Amino acid sequence: MVVHRFFEPAIAQASYLIGCAATGEAIVIDPNRDIAPYLTAAAQAGVGITHITETHIHADFASGARELAHATGGRLFLSDEGDAAWKYAFAAEGQLIRQGDRITVGNIRVDVVHTPGHTPEHLTFLITDGAAADLPIAAATGDFLFVGDVGRPDLLEKAAKIAGTMEAGARTLWRSIRAFDAQPDWLQIWPGHGAGSACGKGISAVPYSTLGYERRFNWAFGVKSEDEFVARVLEGQPDPPTYFATMKALNKRGPDLRRAALPPRLDGDRLLPLVQAGARVIDARPSDVVATGYLPGTLHIPAGGSFVTWAGWLLPYDDDLYLIARDTDDATVAELVRQLALIGLDRVAGVFDAGALARAAAAGAALEPVPQLTPAALATRLAAGEVHVLDVRHDPEWDSGHIAGATHIPLGHLEARVGDVPMGRPLVVHCQAGTRSAIAVSLLRRLGRAGVANLPGGFAAWRGAGLPETQGSAPA
Repeated sequence: MVVHRFFEPAIAQASYLIGCAATGEAIVIDPNRDIAPYLTAAAQAGVGITHITETHIHADFASGARELAHATGGRLFLSDEGDAAWKYAFAAEGQLIRQGDRITVGNIRVDVVHTPGHTPEHLTFLITDGAAADLPIAAATGDFLFVGDVGRPDLLEKAAKIAGTMEAGARTLWRSIRAFDAQPDWLQIWPGHGAGSACGKGISAVPYSTLGYERRFNWAFGVKSEDEFVARVLEGQPDPPTYFATMKALNKRGPDLRRAALPPRLDGDRLLPLVQAGARVIDARPSDVVATGYLPGTLHIPAGGSFVTWAGWLLPYDDDLYLIARDTDDATVAELVRQLALIGLDRVAGVFDAGALARAAAAGAALEPVPQLTPAALATRLAAGEVHVLDVRHDPEWDSGHIAGATHIPLGHLEARVGDVPMGRPLVVHCQAGTRSAIAVSLLRRLGRAGVANLPGGFAAWRGAGLPETQGSAPA
């Protein structure tokens, strides 16, 4: 049996290619939209991708199942579980599967188990290497069971805004866990996400586990009652990005097939007119570079580990996007476009290099530096009543300690709540370490707020300087 795990760090997502070396067939489970790694791995293993499936309709990334089936001619297998609201609109392109069904891939048996709770249609796949055994060696658990955690059951209510589903989902998830507990200790767990995903609150970075290990150390298996499980699984879940609702609808409908061509490099003279017209121009240069001078009206989202997350929070799906990149070689541009495509942001209409900012300045634009305050300077100005502080961290971060008198608006909600940002004094923005506050400064300037400074190093630097903090729950 051929097994290849793929991990996409931009979205902390895992997918799997499982092949039968004897027959040259393979199945891919939970592919994302960048299908090139699957094609490469299959070719290197000497197998063809003949079957494609996924555990559920994903909320955190655009599915590549339809794309991969189109590229390979492989057969799609899609969940037919759940109620009418969670059926695939493109089901006619594949074969529907339910609890008790089996997908045969050469000598490999893939048995379908309905494991609802995270979503109503969620499936887990039991993998048996028929050439060597008559019992499953592993379970591809998707967002049902992670290493150290379980899939959150609140996304339908919090992200998709389907009222009344959160507690019901938690109770369904409890029953799914209890039923799955009948599987043997040796069963390997191949989850759909690792640490960093918003699909759980305590997912381990360990890529694999066994059911026996999870029984011993995963909190969900140690809970003794359904009511206790419901309370614990719903407590402290991270705020789901706004794009999760869009992904649910997109993946139910079926993502469009991706374009192969890279977006055009645009002449620098076009930058200022686009910004003046209100176009969505994303400055993806490093934050320390942007701090030395940027074009107000652009939105700064630095390329790197959080690029996809904040692009999904802050960018629209119904408008063209333009990028300013430090480097505009094909590899750099392709990677930025690839990452945006992972969450269905396909409308990248053009790319500018950093030199476009000089052209904009020559055309009359005033490039602005981002004022930076040290923790000590901020403390002095706060004591004198000279500034307001805006904390753009998540609720649990605020609850664990914050600057007294600060206004708290998580970055993902800042545009919708910009009217709550205090006026009358200069504003100093901070997050935990500095990335989100740099984004927030550019967003506030785009929304017309002047006199905004950044606290580099964020609350970690404030705490590290031994300055006073207070605790308390975030306001509702």
